[in-house]
Amino acid sequence: MATTIKASRQVVEDYQRLFVNRREYTMQSMQPHPETGRHYYFRPSTKRTDTALMLTDETIRRHLEGGITIGLYAINPSTQRCKWVAIDADYKNAMEDLLKLQYHLIQDGVEPALEMSRRGGHLWIFLATPLLARECRVYIHDLAMKLGVPVKGAGLADGIEVFPKHDAIGSGEFGNAIRGPLGIHRGANRRFWFYGADYTLEAQIDYLS
Repeated sequence: MATTIKASRQVVEDYQRLFVNRREYTMQSMQPHPETGRHYYFRPSTKRTDTALMLTDETIRRHLEGGITIGLYAINPSTQRCKWVAIDADYKNAMEDLLKLQYHLIQDGVEPALEMSRRGGHLWIFLATPLLARECRVYIHDLAMKLGVPVKGAGLADGIEVFPKHDAIGSGEFGNAIRGPLGIHRGANRRFWFYGADYTLEAQIDYLS
């Protein structure tokens, strides 16, 4: 029998401080697409007015407890800055590349957290103060090039994806969202944890903090 996970107010507050850079968000469909079998993301809105819903403490709590799965945007459009950088890798030998990046980031005084995923992993870097998205992207792309780590989209079908995916976004734009950590991945029907801490919300958030 599955253990019921409860998210305390402190865990929700800490999660918001670590991961939420703007109130807009996406949500992963609970049902797979009938043709592709994939659980796609969409912008949730109210049924009556079609107004986009904004992130609340309750939304985050439901995500952490497994009721819904949200996607988070990296860039705050009012500042063009990020609280975090996420490196997504889900190809053959992806974990080797992530560990290589993690090692060299640590040598550079940066302490990234490695999150498990279905086919590879995500490497998260939390910033002491929000930095310009462009500077974050230049830093990671330069490091990847130096280490020979492939970057998806730079003429390559497989490679790491860096969030934020844009140097800047315009007014009313969103960029690309990434699945919020510590929630349920609907396609895999399971929760993926960070390496380095016990598999409880409290231990994970303490580790990330």
